[in-house]
Amino acid sequence: MQSDLIIISEYCDKSHIEPSFISLLEDDGLIEVTRIEDEQYIPMSQLSDLEQYARLYYDLSINIAGLDAIHHLLKRMKHLQHEIRLLQNELRFYRDIE
Repeated sequence: MQSDLIIISEYCDKSHIEPSFISLLEDDGLIEVTRIEDEQYIPMSQLSDLEQYARLYYDLSINIAGLDAIHHLLKRMKHLQHEIRLLQNELRFYRDIE
């Protein structure tokens, strides 16, 4: 077994999250689930996303479609922030030339 994988059943028990919630996230493509033998795992790299989805779903009652929309908007926002940083660096470069 890889050390960067988290067993879903254990995570759900400790976090009080329904395994069906993780299945819904997987079905919508919001997280990636790996199956090894009879056990399901999520990569450690997706843990923060899973925790964020769980908070939005359980605490704020946002449905899966809403989570998908939020995911898309956050991804777009990060892309735009990166683009702004690149443009600011380019602008600084041209200001320094003058």
